[in-house]
Amino acid sequence: MVFQNEEYEMSAFKGLLTSDVGLMSLAVLLFMFGMGGFYVRYFLRHMREDERRARGQH
Repeated sequence: MVFQNEEYEMSAFKGLLTSDVGLMSLAVLLFMFGMGGFYVRYFLRHMREDERRARGQH
C-alpha cells in the first residue's frame, strides 16, 4: 500500500491536533522546547556572571 505524501502528512497533522494522544504529545513537545530554552538562557547568564567575577578578581 502506497500513501500519497501530502495525504499522509495531513493525516498525521490532523491526528496531532485532534486526538487526545496527539494533543498530549504536542503539549509535551512545547514544554520540552520551553524548558530547553530556559536552561540555555540560564546557563549563558551564569557563565557571563562567572566571567565577570573572574575578571574582577584579577
